[in-house]
Amino acid sequence: MAENLTRASYTVESLLAVTVRVFNERGYDGTSMEDLSRAAGISKSSIYHHVRGKEELLRLAVGRALDALFAILEEPAAVRGRPVDRLEHVVRRTAEVLLAELPYVTLLLRVRGNTVTEQWALERRRDFDHRVAELVQQAVDAGELRADVEPRLATRLLFGMINSVVEWYRPGQRGVEDLPEAVVRLAFGGLRAR
Repeated sequence: MAENLTRASYTVESLLAVTVRVFNERGYDGTSMEDLSRAAGISKSSIYHHVRGKEELLRLAVGRALDALFAILEEPAAVRGRPVDRLEHVVRRTAEVLLAELPYVTLLLRVRGNTVTEQWALERRRDFDHRVAELVQQAVDAGELRADVEPRLATRLLFGMINSVVEWYRPGQRGVEDLPEAVVRLAFGGLRAR
């Protein structure tokens, strides 16, 4: 299904949207520049006019998802207040970002470290996870989360629940209108100290 970008409508952003869709359908390794030009309805030379190649498109795409996730950690509600409240904010916002940037986050979750860009993305994901695990530890230390919760395991389980959404969620799906809040309720119902 070609997007058929015309020269007038072609932007790096519109090309990126097509690229992410094709990467998610075919896999990064299974996608050629020819596939991307065909899907976008523009020539390969038009693509190369703005980007160096497929790996740069991958970096732009996963960078968009990563930037959105890291921005959460700088929001006022993520840096001020009780650790458990900050953690809830980060979890809720992570789910919101996943929904808002679904194709980009889906691609991010599928990188395996086969290229320099994928290795960079995995390292940034690990950094994000470590920062959240530190927040979990602060909440445990403050007595706000159960003392028997191992912070890195709790972080993996939280993100496992959130990240699994990419496998089944489709925009407009009924019954999931407040998905981020449902994630918070389910997760923190079991994590909070009693």
